[in-house]
Amino acid sequence: MDKRLSSKKPFIIGVAGGSGSGKTFFLKCFLHHFSSGEVSLISQDDYYRPMTEQAVDENGWINFDLPEGIDDKRLLHDLQLLIDGKSIEKKEYTFNTNEENARLLNIASAPIIIVEGLFVFHFQEIAKLFDLRIFMDADEEITLNRRITRDGVERGYTRDMVMYQWVNHVLPAYKEFLLPYKETCDKVIMNNKHVADDIIEVSQEISEHLREIVLS
Repeated sequence: MDKRLSSKKPFIIGVAGGSGSGKTFFLKCFLHHFSSGEVSLISQDDYYRPMTEQAVDENGWINFDLPEGIDDKRLLHDLQLLIDGKSIEKKEYTFNTNEENARLLNIASAPIIIVEGLFVFHFQEIAKLFDLRIFMDADEEITLNRRITRDGVERGYTRDMVMYQWVNHVLPAYKEFLLPYKETCDKVIMNNKHVADDIIEVSQEISEHLREIVLS
């Protein structure tokens, strides 16, 4: 890394959006415009507490859509290390992979640090560190259909299982812990289309702007 860049405080970006809003695809497009030494990505999902500490609803379903299911103190600690120019090690969260078998990630600091996840604006100590807030948005019917497809393919869920979680966990969490922060964001990206062109274009616009204000 250039010594001139390393002497600056990193530029911190928060990216949030409901299930099926397109966070993953946006980030993939965005990261394509940078080298690994220019951007670090930290995901809220990697900070899920153990299954034994997750809340269970009245029907015995684990509710993964509550802020208390995330170890936000550890997330904040790791983010502060990256801001200080240090590296972090953490286990990668993957559905159906237990902690013992999870991949160990080593993340180095960079001039641009992205923090993504459902509750990153809700955790106030984390949110106040952001220099740029991006909110991924899409119509409810579209996000639900994306969730049904994803959970069917990746998790083997039936439509009934997806609908139960959607009605009882996903939507209530979105409305209480994410949607109220939409108006505080610097950029809201609508992702209703099934083609990639719009997301590719907006990711390029943001990356070009950041090159001017952060990396130039």
